Amino acid sequence: MVSDETSQALGGIYTSTLSNALEDLGEDGVVLGLPPVAPGLRCAGRAMCVAQITGPAGSFPGSDFKVGAMIDAARPGDIVVVANNGHCVSSWGGTASYAAKLKGIAGLVVDGGVRDREEMIEHDFPVFARHMVPTTGRTRIRVTEIGGIVTVSGVKVETGDVIVADGTGIVCIPQNKASDVLEIARALQADDDQAVREITQGLTFAEAMAKFRKI
Repeated sequence: MVSDETSQALGGIYTSTLSNALEDLGEDGVVLGLPPVAPGLRCAGRAMCVAQITGPAGSFPGSDFKVGAMIDAARPGDIVVVANNGHCVSSWGGTASYAAKLKGIAGLVVDGGVRDREEMIEHDFPVFARHMVPTTGRTRIRVTEIGGIVTVSGVKVETGDVIVADGTGIVCIPQNKASDVLEIARALQADDDQAVREITQGLTFAEAMAKFRKI
């Protein structure tokens, strides 16, 4: 399992830099199409994955919705990652956001829909989702697995992988690559910081591009 120290260190680095580090390792962990529900939101932590299926209203009993079970399964600092194949119904809402925030859950990523944007902002709970939609998932959604492996926007995410999400996007860092990604990302960040210092001192951007890789 990825240590708290490594997870927190990865969370302090921008997703752009982490994406470059993943690319250097031949990994494709960039999750596309799931923007934050409001500007300025950012979160990082180990993934706790949830798989769902969706049908028309009345397809499933309300007990299959299991949002409470999702929150119960997540530990403080986790990111709940919901795979619902992009369906435009709500997997999560405002009261769930409040309960998750109170427990110390770090955020939510949904390949599907959520609702209650205003409450999510009020509770300062970071949510990244494909759709913002009023339509409830109750009787439309069945949770089929909690704590396994899912595919989110074409990217495989395993419970325990590290998720980092910010205004630029989302990256999934496989647990067995976390230390390597952190080492490379720190070196890339150091290059960025040095480039800024040298540009301040008169280096042109073209010169910086030639001197530093991937700024």
